[in-house]
Amino acid sequence: MIAIGHLAGYGVSTLDLLKVLGNTLGDSQFKQCTVIAALALLISVGVTSWAVDERVLIASKDADVKSGAVKVVAKILKTTWNLPDRIRAICWVQFWAWIGWFPFLFYSSTWVGETYYRYTPSASIADSSDPLGDIGRIGSLSLLIFSIVTFIGSVFLPFVVRSPDSDAKPGQRNFTPRPPAAIASLAKLLHGSKPDLLTAWMLSHLVFAGSMFLAPFVRSLHMATVLVSICGIPWALACWAPFTFMGTEVNRMTAPSTILANGSSYRRLPNASDEFSGPASSPNFLRLNHLDRDLEDDEENEDSSTGETAGIYLGILNLFTTLPQFVGTFISMIVFEILEPGRHPELHKGEDVEGGGKDDVVKKVTEGPNGIAVCLFIGAICAVGAAYATQRMRGLYKRTR
Repeated sequence: MIAIGHLAGYGVSTLDLLKVLGNTLGDSQFKQCTVIAALALLISVGVTSWAVDERVLIASKDADVKSGAVKVVAKILKTTWNLPDRIRAICWVQFWAWIGWFPFLFYSSTWVGETYYRYTPSASIADSSDPLGDIGRIGSLSLLIFSIVTFIGSVFLPFVVRSPDSDAKPGQRNFTPRPPAAIASLAKLLHGSKPDLLTAWMLSHLVFAGSMFLAPFVRSLHMATVLVSICGIPWALACWAPFTFMGTEVNRMTAPSTILANGSSYRRLPNASDEFSGPASSPNFLRLNHLDRDLEDDEENEDSSTGETAGIYLGILNLFTTLPQFVGTFISMIVFEILEPGRHPELHKGEDVEGGGKDDVVKKVTEGPNGIAVCLFIGAICAVGAAYATQRMRGLYKRTR
């Protein structure tokens, strides 16, 4: 669904909206894209709110005392500081990976457009009535191809990559594969040749890093488009792998099963006597602190019984996804300040340029380093760090399996 959203958004951005819609939604390409994106967000959230039935929250008698804002924040901080080893490893991979992804997602379309106007002799941004819009449309075309590659990867990669629990012990698997006898040997051979998800995730970091290492050396629109398109496969895994591993770990911790001597497993179902007095168990009810005992001495049972642990861990993963945005923005600010202070005056019509005419400045910009390309290069270095963290994560999985 993320890939479909990319396709729709970038497809709209490639159009000249000022010619199609006039000034109805704004007087620039960017403003109109923003309005369309906001309307799409309102519609999708509205449909979701209308279609989803929430369960009624039933809290225990002391829930109000326990659920204060300070206590919640303290619990999140405590959980973040004491993360289980596997979840900590996932979060650090996500942290380093997204330092590289944020400059790409923020600036790649601008980088492609700038590359076209810098290094294409026949292109002249001074003749454009909407230079920023033109740069955005050219960049959006490359991102449209990027989103097509992402969509194809999102559809086919799950068929060629082994799931995280496929190598688990028989008693720890959610299911036992039983292919037809006629193709059992072929299915076993194909399964053995598939890379596991952890390997695919690590390789995706390296593919992204290799592409972005070349960014400062790109001198053509076609090459820039190729590099952006290649990143579609790593992006498909970036939207899939971390949440798969996190979901696997949360399920492993919050839904423990008892392994028998023969390798099979079972889960204990709650008895009616364990429930506190209240409405009958129903999918329409969500019970909070539903065990009728003092939970101050057993916070882990509280978390595992209500699913609170899952929410906290997913929130922490989102935190490790968001913090790189600040790191990436800070790095970009320094790079732009050093390499491109007051550059690109050709985007501002009618302004005089100190020390020469616009043609001189455009020539200087063409010969100088591209600040966005340098940011993408730094992101590639961080992607290599993410690949190293993923490799360490593999060692951790082997030790704790």
